[in-house]
Amino acid sequence: MKGLEKKRMLRVVVFAGIYGALVHCSSKEDAAVGIAAEEHGETLAEAAYWRPVPISDIQDSAHKALVEYGKDLITRTAYYLGPQGTVRKMSNGLNCQNCHLDAGTRIFGNNYGSVASLYPKYRGRSGEVEDIYKRVNDCFERSLNGKTLDTNSTEMQAIAAYITHIGSNVPKGTKAEGSGLKEIALLDRPADPERGKLVYDLKCVICHQANGEGFRIGDSPTYLYPPVWGDNSYNNAAGLYRVSTFAKYVLYNMPLGATHDAPQLTIEEAWDLAAYVNSQAHPHKETPNDWPDIAKKPMDHPRGPFADTFSEEQHKFGPYQEIIAAKASH
Repeated sequence: MKGLEKKRMLRVVVFAGIYGALVHCSSKEDAAVGIAAEEHGETLAEAAYWRPVPISDIQDSAHKALVEYGKDLITRTAYYLGPQGTVRKMSNGLNCQNCHLDAGTRIFGNNYGSVASLYPKYRGRSGEVEDIYKRVNDCFERSLNGKTLDTNSTEMQAIAAYITHIGSNVPKGTKAEGSGLKEIALLDRPADPERGKLVYDLKCVICHQANGEGFRIGDSPTYLYPPVWGDNSYNNAAGLYRVSTFAKYVLYNMPLGATHDAPQLTIEEAWDLAAYVNSQAHPHKETPNDWPDIAKKPMDHPRGPFADTFSEEQHKFGPYQEIIAAKASH
């Protein structure tokens, strides 16, 4: 056990470390930006990505308190809204930032940079124009395998205020650079759960444990490392249950210390790992109203019916090129 704890601590140190880079610039203006970036421990390329608007910029004290509460709800969801939540008992014990890293601010860490700028927007899954409240409640019902928050509740208003504030520097209708998840190249074969198990055992098990149950700190209501399958994980209607979404997420963010420009997994490892994790047991959610137009289902939606003749297994694991080509021809 001591050896495992030592490795965990080493990973936390790597994850928390700040590194700088020398920037070579071709003009005086670029040089000035490069110097500023270097002073903040980032590269010139990183400086071009979205950055959250600081909460300290808020002058109105009541609104600032609401936004700060929203951030706390994102980082400590389990404390407030988990199985033993102090406000309401309504979710599985995960925190929002288990999926939206660094309170939804990390570059390509499934961040909130473009939420305020792009919502309300039409989503094929519901077949409706959705607002931020609907999107947040989707996460509660799916990723946190829980119940919905009342739109008028202080908690929902705080979460929406936080997401809106940190993305308020992005023009309406614009997708911020570095927001969401970074794209990943497709495989020319199906993603392989058996290969993925080898990756998991080598690079993931020390944090997420042999049975995918995650790792808690003592009697804490929250996880240091979240479960990735089992009763307390995301359900099979969540975005991460799509193999491509999981692969993009882990390639550029996991294991601890990985970044979008310095991944620790190969592309094949990311796909296979996603296939393995999403082949394990997850809570089931009935979604009879999802995808009213089944032709709009993503290539890797894991459950039928589909508008094409490809199998459910191929839709889940790939290869996807034939599915994409067939969809493009209609």
